[in-house]
Amino acid sequence: MMIETDRLFLRPFQESDFEDLKSVWGNRETMSFYPEPYSDERIREGISKQINTFEKHGYGLFAVLDKNTGAFLGDCGITIQDIDGVEEYEIGYHIKKEHWGLGYAPEAAWAVKRYGFETLKLRKLSSYMESTHKQSRKVAEKIGMKLEKEYLNPNNRNLPTTVYSIKNAS
Repeated sequence: MMIETDRLFLRPFQESDFEDLKSVWGNRETMSFYPEPYSDERIREGISKQINTFEKHGYGLFAVLDKNTGAFLGDCGITIQDIDGVEEYEIGYHIKKEHWGLGYAPEAAWAVKRYGFETLKLRKLSSYMESTHKQSRKVAEKIGMKLEKEYLNPNNRNLPTTVYSIKNAS
């Protein structure tokens, strides 16, 4: 299973993605809006969880790859998250720092949104982020999401958190 855009391939995680994901999830700057970067153990658990979720449900995080070079750029996909006490389908994305500002996150998120609505037939998708995370907010807005609410997130140090969402028009 693979999603293709103009510049990207998105494919489900593989065990061999560990080092590439460590450069994203284990990076203090990339994960600055999280309580802390992920440990090696948490990265391995995350890969296994995503592989199993894809096998069982057809959704999860995709590895985002440069279509021309095959280089690993980050991840983007649909996960279930506790957003203000409600389990929601959420589009999440992490791009390696050296690729920030090149439009990869919105390109990948747009493709994942389409996959969620057209293939999975989901009725609503959300994205949430620390309220000061302007880049993530811009990605949500670029893919057509609208500001839904803000709340204090007990799962992330009680920081103000912004929620964007979009409903399936069909």
